[in-house]
Amino acid sequence: MDTRKVSIITTLTALCIATNYALLGIHQVKLMDFIVFVGGFYLGPLAGASIGILSWLVYGTINPYGFIPQVWLATMFSEAIYGLIGGLLGKKIAPTNFNGVRLRLSIFFGTIGFISTLFYDLATNVVWASAFSVPIIVAILCGTPFTIVHQVSNATIFGVSAVPVITVLEKLFGDEKVGVSKK
Repeated sequence: MDTRKVSIITTLTALCIATNYALLGIHQVKLMDFIVFVGGFYLGPLAGASIGILSWLVYGTINPYGFIPQVWLATMFSEAIYGLIGGLLGKKIAPTNFNGVRLRLSIFFGTIGFISTLFYDLATNVVWASAFSVPIIVAILCGTPFTIVHQVSNATIFGVSAVPVITVLEKLFGDEKVGVSKK
């Protein structure tokens, strides 16, 4: 891994942590998932997963809501899914000229945000239930309002922001992608 890639991973990890603290008062509305996804899209699945794991490694350890090892591990590895998905999509559709297909891609990215958040919330709710000896169905039912807010906010953030942010990254870094194969 080259120095440039490591510095981008470090910067995106710091951005994830900073935005989580900045949005602390707004439950379930976070930019971390999107930043990890875009990092994966641009840098590849392994780097994207690394951003997710590193972000929760730090944020989860000094989490203002408390530290529960099982939940911390679940969130850390569940967050990596956003980076993996972003990286796999980046390899498929990365240098895409988004002109003319922006609306379809925005809907597609919004759907990806919605579905991946469903899996993230399901996994973390199951682990939370196990950690506190709560029946899984009770944890899922009680967590449903939070899950809905998280899914809708991520669908909106991914749908509205993915195409413009990826376009800006392409313009900033030109044709030289960092870890994403050229077509």
